[in-house]
Amino acid sequence: MKILFLGDVVGRAGRDAITERLPALREAWKLDFVVVNGENASNGAGLTADHAKGLLAAGADCITLGDHAFDQREMLTFIESEPRILRPLNYAKGAPGHGCRLFSDARGRKILVAQVLGQVFMKRAFDDPFSAVDEVLRRHPLGGQAQAILLDVHCEATSEKMGMGHFCDGRASVVVGTHTHVPTGDAQILPGGTALLSDAGMCGDYNSVIGMDKAEPMRRFITGMSKGRFQPALGEATLSGVYVETDDRTGKATRVCMVRQGGRLEQSGP
Repeated sequence: MKILFLGDVVGRAGRDAITERLPALREAWKLDFVVVNGENASNGAGLTADHAKGLLAAGADCITLGDHAFDQREMLTFIESEPRILRPLNYAKGAPGHGCRLFSDARGRKILVAQVLGQVFMKRAFDDPFSAVDEVLRRHPLGGQAQAILLDVHCEATSEKMGMGHFCDGRASVVVGTHTHVPTGDAQILPGGTALLSDAGMCGDYNSVIGMDKAEPMRRFITGMSKGRFQPALGEATLSGVYVETDDRTGKATRVCMVRQGGRLEQSGP
């Protein structure tokens, strides 16, 4: 299976890049399944129903969220009617929606997608991500009902993301980090056959401070005072993420490649 995961979509620039580039990438790379993290897609905080529909129409098969999952209040109800959107497994108890789901590609092959929030340096003390993931993977052994398993680890610390990769080695096809918006250079296949990238980066304008217009973050860094809200940068965005090929029989990764398309960063892809 050929899988593309794209990191956090930030604001209009990120949404436009998805709309303009993803359909052509699906065709050129013969992608079987595409997952997009959309938790910053609507003005940098959360995801509206209309913006979710736009990402899905552009070619996303599944959208994951994160700690900003319900910043846009309409997502509280929309997520119940749109099963292709996932919130974190270990979000607040009683939160609407689901943290994992089994999907099918065009050929009928099954892929399990799940998301979890980390704990290190996060503002809220979410439930233990490792036990939440362990429960899901015990129910869905790799190479069984699911031909592939992808886990989005949404957290601050690269150490926690790498730890989750090793925890899932041999049990998931792909473990990819999100949230910090800066792509790491450690794409690899672990000894047990799990593809790992500590952070996918963002789909946004890199002439920014992690996707936000530079003026307000720089003011706060320099003066310690705020003057207004952060606003997403509006320049040309880079699509950042990871491409993975998996073995349908075992579910293990056979190839992993960092993806950077468009915008300011050095270009890469399969």
